Amino acid sequence: MLERGLGLVGAPNTRDLGGIVTVDGRRLRSGVLMRASALGRLTDGDVAVLAERKLAHVVDLRDTSEIETAPPDRLPTDPAPRVRHIPVFDPEHPVFTYVSAVLMGHDVAATPVAGVDGSPGAMVELYRWMVGDEGATAGFAVAIRAVADAAGEPLLFHCSAGKDRTGWLAAVLLSIVGVDRDTITADYLATNGYSRATHVAIMDAMRAKGRLVQPEVLLPLFEVRPEYLAAAYGEVEQRYGGMERYVRDALGVDADTADALRDLLLDRP
Repeated sequence: MLERGLGLVGAPNTRDLGGIVTVDGRRLRSGVLMRASALGRLTDGDVAVLAERKLAHVVDLRDTSEIETAPPDRLPTDPAPRVRHIPVFDPEHPVFTYVSAVLMGHDVAATPVAGVDGSPGAMVELYRWMVGDEGATAGFAVAIRAVADAAGEPLLFHCSAGKDRTGWLAAVLLSIVGVDRDTITADYLATNGYSRATHVAIMDAMRAKGRLVQPEVLLPLFEVRPEYLAAAYGEVEQRYGGMERYVRDALGVDADTADALRDLLLDRP
């Protein structure tokens, strides 16, 4: 398999979507579309890697509350990429409340969050929410437009962990340009390999702060799993009858925009 990781020490789940092959045999251009986790812990060397790639645009899917509690993203400065904050988040949704409680070290078994059936159940609901919620849909629509507006200049999109909101945006973009679902799922699941050491580091940091660490509760939140992505696809089928109508009717990507994205992101036939 083509190695697409950028090797960033401070964001190991950063990778280039270049090289992925569409159903008609075309390839995504290298260096044009990258996905990542938050960039606040990048090393100087990591920043240099992004500078060498002439990073021009960053799409940040985090909410203001997430940005304020994380280290500021470290980015090249000469020239600095254009950053667009397009939040896909609902602080009132029980899934986000549940995830926050777990990361704070609360015992969710003793103080359960209403409407959430454990960590795997929370993740399934999150993926359904990303498709079914009007605010989330609007955010993804704007993010796709940002990719089109970048006009083929190097763009990186990320959220906090770079796996759920980032993973679904990647899935949608790959679907638009003609990548089959099995290949999309393979890219989605690749996150687990890139992020495994990060999961251990997070749990160690929680222990150091005296927080409750329950791997059986945490790991379903840290990992990506086939059933999570399948839940999003299932919501698409239920609401829209398939990805084509979801992309067109919910996200507002008409045929001209889809063609433009293919022209911008794919190698010439």
